[in-house]
Amino acid sequence: MKVGKQFLFGALIAGSILFVSATFYFYQNFYTANFLVDGKASGTYFFIKEGDDFKAVLNRLYDEKIVANKLSFAFVSQIRGYQKNIKAGKYYIKARSNNMTVVSMLRAGAQTPIKITFNNIRTLDDLSERVAEQLSFDKKTFKKVLCSPEILKKYNTDTMNIIGLFLPNTYEAYWTVKPEGFIEQMHKEYKKFWTEKRLEKAKALKLSPAQVITLASIVQGETGKEDEKPRVAGVYLNRLRDKMKLQADPTLVFALRDFTIRRLYDRHKEVNSPYNTYKYAGLPPGPINMPIQSSIDAVLTPEQHKYIYFCAKGDGTGYHNFAVNYNDHLRNARTYQKILDTKNIKN
Repeated sequence: MKVGKQFLFGALIAGSILFVSATFYFYQNFYTANFLVDGKASGTYFFIKEGDDFKAVLNRLYDEKIVANKLSFAFVSQIRGYQKNIKAGKYYIKARSNNMTVVSMLRAGAQTPIKITFNNIRTLDDLSERVAEQLSFDKKTFKKVLCSPEILKKYNTDTMNIIGLFLPNTYEAYWTVKPEGFIEQMHKEYKKFWTEKRLEKAKALKLSPAQVITLASIVQGETGKEDEKPRVAGVYLNRLRDKMKLQADPTLVFALRDFTIRRLYDRHKEVNSPYNTYKYAGLPPGPINMPIQSSIDAVLTPEQHKYIYFCAKGDGTGYHNFAVNYNDHLRNARTYQKILDTKNIKN
């Protein structure tokens, strides 16, 4: 009986030791810091691509020196069912995170939204490249979707105007968003921008929102001075009212597709393009850049005046001289040409 008690006591001791050891082992694997434990950074972003398996994820975490102990991460991943539940995305892993925290985040697909910015865009190629370099899809895929008949029909636009659906700004999106989803997100932002008040102003000008954006792109191409935009917009609206050709230099540069040009000559005005407003009356078929909000609002709330012409001052300020009659405009233009000659600007 005494021997039996001793055996039982010994078994209890051994069992307790095993239980404590197992508990400690599990705790160590689940809750001990295992990510960026060297303290060199507060955290880092980690990308998981579509089609990646657990082995690829594990190896990249180790190769990029994000995880310290591969085996413990693999163990927790197996217990938590993550190894067969990989979700693509861009994830932010904080320094000194434990396996439980990171595995739970990755398994849930709890991505960190990224801030995506685009501005200074002229063409669909520019837009496709700028957006694709910030998201998971490539630029060819994005442009193909942008120009697809389904997308153009859905948003009642065409390849020359779809760029107008994108308003320059900074937005939040998930890295894995599909092209169609991103376009829909931008369309919602577009609809929010076009308030009833803005739509009423466009209607008063007898312009559609797309036409307003096209004219705003010309205004933006002419001047970067915020206080001058409403005056420039007023000039072009006066020309449209009087059925005059817009004769806007930025549209000519766009037609030539040479954005390095600093000086235009009469020979340039002969290019046969619907964007050549020296040759064709009215607005061009679409925007020549992606106008910012102030450019659009300048068209919607233009300065009321009688100016029909304007010409760059050439004094380095970025401002223009405005004229009501052609003779005054010619005088301003000759002054500007002389300044270009003095600076030896020939192209």
